[in-house]
Amino acid sequence: MARTDQSARVLLEPAFLSKLQALDLIARMIVEGFLTGLHKSPYHGFSVEFAEHRQYIPGDPIHHIDWKVYAKSDRFMIKEYEQETNLRSYLMIDVSSSTPFADEGRIEKIRYATYLAAALAYLMLQQQDAVGLLLFSDHVHKIIPARSARSHLRILFREMEAALRTALATGKNAPRHRTDVGPCLETLADRIPRRGLMVLISDLWDPNPDRILRALKHFRHRQHEVVVFHLQDPREVRFDYRDETIFVDMETNARLNVQPWELRDGYKRLMEERIDLYRKQCGANRIAYERVLTDTPFDVAMLRYLEKRSRLH
Repeated sequence: MARTDQSARVLLEPAFLSKLQALDLIARMIVEGFLTGLHKSPYHGFSVEFAEHRQYIPGDPIHHIDWKVYAKSDRFMIKEYEQETNLRSYLMIDVSSSTPFADEGRIEKIRYATYLAAALAYLMLQQQDAVGLLLFSDHVHKIIPARSARSHLRILFREMEAALRTALATGKNAPRHRTDVGPCLETLADRIPRRGLMVLISDLWDPNPDRILRALKHFRHRQHEVVVFHLQDPREVRFDYRDETIFVDMETNARLNVQPWELRDGYKRLMEERIDLYRKQCGANRIAYERVLTDTPFDVAMLRYLEKRSRLH
């Protein structure tokens, strides 16, 4: 994305947004910052218009090309009727017990996921798309059917905020949930008859990546478009711990006393192998895969969504 003015950039920074409380305000600030930056980027002409246009495909009637959009963006776009632009989308948020992890001073993965999902829901409903919600861990916590009414946003935000509070709860009595992505996605896939856009937001700390990939392929088999946001904390990637450390499994509470320097190379190799598997398998099945660190401004993920949505018509 091209450089934006400083005020727009601040609205997209996770560290700044984590100081705010109201989810509706956070979502609006992310979307406004994103659209402001988009107007100043090479994608100008592809921001305000994208919900009402699709890219020209050879064979389309030339008289349907919107020449005003072409003049601003140097892109051939076809104006669509309203019923063609409405899209049915589902935001699928992982709320398992690994998602509250955050390196000191950084935003938690579950908070990042919630803010991103809220911003996407806000943008979707602004464009009169229907949006639904799946909250899951090792089981389905909540499914909210897709609706396009503006009042639906309050319902989505209420459920997201409740899930965030629960995930961030601390203490011995806090609920713990493992990650088991595949079966939860399969549950949703079987309930959605119409072609739409499925957005998965998860840290993918799942011992069975093949089941995840099988579920994602199931969505594609049913003609859905799929976007995967693979969330990671920067320290999960670097693994730059220097002292002997007791690691606690956030999903099981199991403890392991290790010397990190002895594990670092092997850990990072296995991490890259897993990421490479997701990237290659998603690419082979035309699934958009985006690895996102929790210090990444939200425009990266928002642009990925916009690009995928523009292909649906």
